Amino acid sequence: MDLIIRNAKLTDREELMDIAIKDGRFRMIKREIDFKGSQEIDAKGYLVLPPFVESHVHLDSALTAGVPRFNQSGTLLEGIQLWSEYKETSTKEDIKEKAKKAVHWLIANGVLHIRAHTDCSVPSLMTIQAILELKEELQEYVDIQVVAFPQDGIYAHDGMEKLLVAAIEQGADVIGGMPQAELTREDGIRALEYIFNLAQKHDLPVDIHTDETGDNHSRFLEVITKYTIKGEMSGKVTASHTTALHNYNNDYAAKVIQNVKRAGINIVTNPFSNSLLQNRLDGYPRSRGHTRIDELLQAGVNISIGNDNIMDPFNPLGKGSLLQAAHLLMHTAHLSGEEEINRLFDFITHNGAKTLGIENNYGINENKQADFIILQAWDKKDALRRSADCLYVIRKGKIIFQKEPSEGRLMIEDEELKVDFT
Repeated sequence: MDLIIRNAKLTDREELMDIAIKDGRFRMIKREIDFKGSQEIDAKGYLVLPPFVESHVHLDSALTAGVPRFNQSGTLLEGIQLWSEYKETSTKEDIKEKAKKAVHWLIANGVLHIRAHTDCSVPSLMTIQAILELKEELQEYVDIQVVAFPQDGIYAHDGMEKLLVAAIEQGADVIGGMPQAELTREDGIRALEYIFNLAQKHDLPVDIHTDETGDNHSRFLEVITKYTIKGEMSGKVTASHTTALHNYNNDYAAKVIQNVKRAGINIVTNPFSNSLLQNRLDGYPRSRGHTRIDELLQAGVNISIGNDNIMDPFNPLGKGSLLQAAHLLMHTAHLSGEEEINRLFDFITHNGAKTLGIENNYGINENKQADFIILQAWDKKDALRRSADCLYVIRKGKIIFQKEPSEGRLMIEDEELKVDFT
């Protein structure tokens, strides 16, 4: 065997397990493997998981915070304006360089699958080209799905339909949209119809920035459910954000959630940006800036998590950690029950894989591709509480990231004490 992991804590086994890997695939998972590997890692009882799945991130805007200036109001609208100014003066090389660094951060945080929403409203399509090139260059290390995202709408400005089609023809994997960016609700519905027709024509999945506002009159999610059902696209459609759902009256929200489940639509929540950008105009009391996670869960809807923004005009902070995002969501969505904490890990692993449509090739199972991570944690709750470091990231059976376990020393009354927060 090329690599053997000893004493691994898997989430579905009580006992520690050994994992054998050959030719980039899992070959054996059992209590004790009695032969040697060319390389071995002692996991020491730490948590071994399939890699994290980044369901929603903007690589094209990553690491641009402060250029041309910082977002002082903290609103989505100012963020869009700042990004609009930035992309007018930036270059493909600059966008690609920053995006590559952001991908390195994501990998170091255990992410090996990324869905990158990429602005295709730039006439040169340099943003799409930059991320498509990055996808190809890094394909041995990480899987990137490129979403053609018409950030400025499709009908709010002339020529956007052609740019969206051109982005698809250049190789975009997913068709995006933002109906609330249109001038009227009627244009928003027309934009969704156009997107779904394109998706069926090119046989591509759809991922829409949906109702990303606190306005309870923003009701495009119901339109997306209609086109998903009528187009028989169950499982191929994702609604990202859906923050307005938080503010709908309860009867209407219950109807929409029921139809989301019926349609088989994936929901992506983005705890950092949603909690930071939304409901800025509420005054007090102020609503929580995310969708109805608990009610969607109860309905059986597939939910996953994205970082969304990493140091850009929409969020000046971030380091690409999905564990931190899940930690924040636990607090803001009131998901502190034991079972709820465990399900938060589904949001950044198996649920994310379902959102990206890769669930059949994902997971720690014999004969699947050997992509996995080792966290400095004993179980899921411990990993979430301590925002556990990723000690190893393994891709196709090869170590591509490694970090020494962190440990502090506290000196009290001439005694040296180990501090690791366990």
